[in-house]
Amino acid sequence: MKDHFPNQWREILHHNNLDSFDKLWDLKLDWFEEPNQRRGGWSGVSRCDLDLPEGGKIGVFIKRQENHITRTPLHPFGMSTFIREIQNILRFKKAAIPALEPVYFAVRKVGGDLRAILCTEALDGYDPLESLVERWLKEGWPDRKNRQRLMQTVASVMTKMHDHKIQHNCFYPKHIFVRFSETELSIRIIDLEKAKVTMFRRQASFRDLYALNRHAKGWSRTDRLRFFLLYLGRKRLDREAKLLWRKIVTRTIIKAKK
Repeated sequence: MKDHFPNQWREILHHNNLDSFDKLWDLKLDWFEEPNQRRGGWSGVSRCDLDLPEGGKIGVFIKRQENHITRTPLHPFGMSTFIREIQNILRFKKAAIPALEPVYFAVRKVGGDLRAILCTEALDGYDPLESLVERWLKEGWPDRKNRQRLMQTVASVMTKMHDHKIQHNCFYPKHIFVRFSETELSIRIIDLEKAKVTMFRRQASFRDLYALNRHAKGWSRTDRLRFFLLYLGRKRLDREAKLLWRKIVTRTIIKAKK
């Protein structure tokens, strides 16, 4: 895959003397998370605050990996796992589905090692939905109107994703980042490495609805059902919706017992 280096970020990285693969690779930063040592190599992420040409700063996450590969029918000898992630980031962007903002991507072969860099804008001001729910359980939930507003926004994004036959595969509250207040509401979907385009919309729909229902810790049954109806665009469960809901609940119960 070709390098991805948007013009608006090229200027910012040039201003910080980070406008090449080697400069980004050699940058000394603390790990934001401990590197993942598997797939025959390693993959790690760091945070960096960049100076803006006009003043101020902006945060980016710099992910670097070496010999961290996945094999596919088209790549039997392996490819960087970042390739699938950037492809999905760009797929979401093309479909106008809110996700991460790509800053830089490139792959290089260096002395027999496969290296890759993927930079994205930091989601400053956003919180994982999982963390928000944990806080609300301790401090009190938003009123029904704002909870409905939040669920409607998430449901609309999920609907748009499935209208494009995109299956996230890990649609968990921790992967739904939210900027939420009385006057503002926006979300971003992260962790797109496993996302894929499916042949049938219903396949993507069931998989992601089930994943969200299973991992929505702290959600009441009423909230789960309300979200389900918002996603379907219905006010009540008809026969078709009941069958799908029972299928989701049954699978959730079976998985919980394992």
